[in-house]
Amino acid sequence: MSAEYPAARPRRLRRSPAFRRMVAGTRLHPADLILPMFVKEGIDQPQPVASMPGVVQHTRDSLRKAAHEAADAGVSGLILFGIPAVKDARGSAADDPEGILQVALRDVNEEVGDAVVVMADTCLDEFTDHGHCGVLTASGDVDNDATLERYASIAVAQARAGSQMIAPSGMMDGQVGAIRAALDADGFRDVPILAYTAKYASAFFGPFREAAECAPQFGDRSTHQQDPAGPLEEALREVRLDLAEGADVVMVKPALAYLDVIRRFRDEVEVPVAAYQVSGEYAMIEAAAANGWIDRDRMIMESLVSIKRAGADLILTYWATEVARRL
Repeated sequence: MSAEYPAARPRRLRRSPAFRRMVAGTRLHPADLILPMFVKEGIDQPQPVASMPGVVQHTRDSLRKAAHEAADAGVSGLILFGIPAVKDARGSAADDPEGILQVALRDVNEEVGDAVVVMADTCLDEFTDHGHCGVLTASGDVDNDATLERYASIAVAQARAGSQMIAPSGMMDGQVGAIRAALDADGFRDVPILAYTAKYASAFFGPFREAAECAPQFGDRSTHQQDPAGPLEEALREVRLDLAEGADVVMVKPALAYLDVIRRFRDEVEVPVAAYQVSGEYAMIEAAAANGWIDRDRMIMESLVSIKRAGADLILTYWATEVARRL
């Protein structure tokens, strides 16, 4: 039983900052945060991303510096996205031992590998000249099974370069199982997989495609990424499949528009749940703040708290270093 007003006054526990802090039900910690970072081959100065103020395409040197800053702030992980100088139809640079992503993995591991979990995006869209996430058929469709062979090769190349976790983002059927088998066969049984389990064909990805230079040259990704209007059961089926194939962490992407999916994942699974606060979420807040329409710092924190409250254990966010310092 509970008391009624006037005996019950919930405002009593909201009356001061100290009270609100004491009874807060959702707490962010720097270790909850993972920083996405872009590194581009062939540049000698960091290149600002116009649609993502404050985000850059790094050089190898600036990447090392930013990695140190993130580690010093207490961020738990870094996920790298590589942009090669040369792209082709099969994304050959993606598993090249001397490709930009593998070189960057070695650089960052050498700098901060004992302090943070260093990982890389395991996909093809940054490396293909057509901008799609896989190998194409003659008719221009993404060939699921041929793409799995490429993902397996990329995952092994990344592990050999020091990637401490593999993060397949292409939403191919069977990608977790194919990567797990390839890692195990190459002696990387202890390297975990962060599966992009429920990645939606979202308009919120727009600025990322500028940052990673991976916009599709034709068509879109709706044949493999989930439909935003699709049934929640589809996401739950995906999570069951990924777990059966060996996923160690499961992720929902984007975050704010899919808080209900994050909540269901957290209720359904016994592994950590990650959520990616994507480029469009970042860009909207930065743009509104630049126009003086919102309180930027409060909006950033409120957005992250909402993702955490929905059930995310880990949050990929471009504000990771900034927020970790504030926390």
